Amino acid sequence: MPEHIVITGARENNLKDVDLRIPKGLLTVFTGVSGSGKSSIVFDTVAVESQRQLNETFTWFVRNRLPKYERPHADGLADLTPAIVVDQKPVGGHSRSTVGTMTDVYSVLRVLFSRYGTPSAGAATAYSFNDPSGMCPECDGLGRTVRPDYGRILDGSKSLADGAIVFPPFRVGTFHGQTYVNSPDLDAHKPVGEFTAAEREFLLRGRGGRVWVKGSTFEVENDYEGLADRFDRLYLKRDLSALSQKTRDLVQGFLSEGVCPRCAGARLNEAALASRIDGLNIAEVAAMEVADLIPVLARIDDPVAGPVAAAAVTALERIEAIGLGYLSLDRPTPTLSGGEGQRLKMVRHLGSSLTGMTYIFDEPSVGLHPRDVGRLNDLLLRLRDKGNTVLVVEHDPDVIAVADHVVDMGPGAGTGGGQVVYEGTVAGLRGSGTLTGRCLGRSGGVKERPRTASGELWVRGAELNNLGGVTVAFPTGVLTAVTGVAGSGKSSLVSGAFTAAHPDAVVVDQSAVGISARSTPATYLGIMDSVRKLFARETGGAPGLFSFNSRGACEACQGRGVIYSDLAFMDPVTTSCEACAGRRFKDEVLRLTVGGRSVADVLEMTAGDALDFFADHGLFADHGDAGIRRRLRALRDVGLTYLTLGQPLGTLSGGERQRIKLATQLHRTGAVYVLDEPTTGLHMADVDGLMALLDRLVDDGNTVLVVEHNLDVVRRADWIIDLGPDGGKHGGHVVFEGTPAQLLRAEGSFTAEHLRRTVGV
Repeated sequence: MPEHIVITGARENNLKDVDLRIPKGLLTVFTGVSGSGKSSIVFDTVAVESQRQLNETFTWFVRNRLPKYERPHADGLADLTPAIVVDQKPVGGHSRSTVGTMTDVYSVLRVLFSRYGTPSAGAATAYSFNDPSGMCPECDGLGRTVRPDYGRILDGSKSLADGAIVFPPFRVGTFHGQTYVNSPDLDAHKPVGEFTAAEREFLLRGRGGRVWVKGSTFEVENDYEGLADRFDRLYLKRDLSALSQKTRDLVQGFLSEGVCPRCAGARLNEAALASRIDGLNIAEVAAMEVADLIPVLARIDDPVAGPVAAAAVTALERIEAIGLGYLSLDRPTPTLSGGEGQRLKMVRHLGSSLTGMTYIFDEPSVGLHPRDVGRLNDLLLRLRDKGNTVLVVEHDPDVIAVADHVVDMGPGAGTGGGQVVYEGTVAGLRGSGTLTGRCLGRSGGVKERPRTASGELWVRGAELNNLGGVTVAFPTGVLTAVTGVAGSGKSSLVSGAFTAAHPDAVVVDQSAVGISARSTPATYLGIMDSVRKLFARETGGAPGLFSFNSRGACEACQGRGVIYSDLAFMDPVTTSCEACAGRRFKDEVLRLTVGGRSVADVLEMTAGDALDFFADHGLFADHGDAGIRRRLRALRDVGLTYLTLGQPLGTLSGGERQRIKLATQLHRTGAVYVLDEPTTGLHMADVDGLMALLDRLVDDGNTVLVVEHNLDVVRRADWIIDLGPDGGKHGGHVVFEGTPAQLLRAEGSFTAEHLRRTVGV
């Protein structure tokens, strides 16, 4: 059997004819700075070609329903094994998707209750909130209802004649509003807040009686319809897509979402909730933390139900083993972090008996406290020891340390990367002299002279999620790191309670940036507007000519630069547009140049190259365009110098998305910045650049809060707020407040324990 996956002449993205032999049956970690080509080899070459060839084994009928993969740019790939990709893409899911449904554990619980619950509600589907036989009829299994907020719709201090109905379509003088002002059964001059219960009920839900209303050219007598009934009929009990976006937005402002009053958020109907095992119904079981649920189910020893419960326990133990024992099965999947979602995806594969597979992971340590990285390593090694090949793209030194084989990419990023600069053991990497090797060998202490706070921003009595009535002061004018194990309450405290108490804070997280398929760094940062103006001024052409989304777009490819051909049953083919040579613009636009460069040339530049280009040709000085200079510098300052101005934003990682959002906010002074794990996706060397940026923000008069696990950031912060002591119900408390030096001496903190190891104390 071949012992290596063989790659020859790989040229995907920035790869420069890479030849590589990846050992099978081992744990191989791919390292290198962001943009060095790690993902291009692992995901865009190995994974894509493996999945593409595997799909070829199916019939045409099946293949047409599978994802289609284009052959990667490489001279050859040999001796591949079937690849399973576990990435950081949000698990997403809609409002009906939960941890239980995603991991299939809830399906096992439904079988358990259908066989062992008393009284039985029926088959397993009778316990499903996604099936009509089990869902709550009030909320259709969502657990929440959307209702009109009559506190917003009605102003109780006013009478109907004076404008008590605030909702614009029902205001005084409108066709609908006349119904209530003209009704003989309502006192139109009495403040609505003084209505009796019967009067208010008639206003909202009354029926009967006739009311005269006038149109522009007519007068008619209509049946009275209560305000609430009319609102429901016109705006809630109809297809909202039939309404204009303007109307939908208007209505949204007068709605409130709350827990379903019928099922109290349990999502299920009365029959399903009445069925119990050891006094618990299935909703109460799903609401328990995984770590607490395991012993409850392990006690079931019934001959019929025992094996079903044991299957659920086995799956739950896997969830606990990957450090997610604080989750509950009813946790909606859209609320999971990227790291939590990725680890939950692993659960499916840990129980698999397949061998000879290639498992591919994208920074699986994301979102993990150093305490939990050891658990992750154990799981990766277990997959390897079952006879599989494990490929991991990773920056964490603790994950790199357990690798059997390391492939270091570089030497730089973007066009400066795309080469294998080291291949071998971890020990060899440390002495290799590469950037990664040098970073692995360095050490450092904690900040000796932290900044002095200029003030305080308080959060008092926070009880969001698992927070136990937390009251804490966040110092201003300094860099504060909020730490703690996964599930300890960091995000609840910072992204939830703090931002609610201080809504002016600038929040920069890893969520999607709200982009289209044509968005680029140039368009997102507003650089493209300046570029178009500059080219228009210099060449005399209209600004619209210099946009591939407008008049300047190549007509053959509509400004995309490529032609995508879906060949039905065959693999899709994307080819560079012959008309514009992949440059997106018409020939007449490409002939218009500034300093010898066309607008397409500018979009192919990195931020650093563009800064040099505009400065060299005196465009900043000539036109005083400080805006474009500031934005280009911001892109460089957040460590994204390797991105070209025209790169599609859809190709960015979560960490890159966060940094490009940060680039739009760097011009502030006196602001409070809140960053959620800004080191995500950053190489150890790039963390230095991030710290320099955060320090500069603070030195410019801002306050910076970071939720972070990276100990390199923690030791260089001015102030630390550590939550814990553990996750879930065992967390939610502040276990330490102070400087990094004080944290080294703290007891009862997992963060302190690992910080001491890092700095060698």
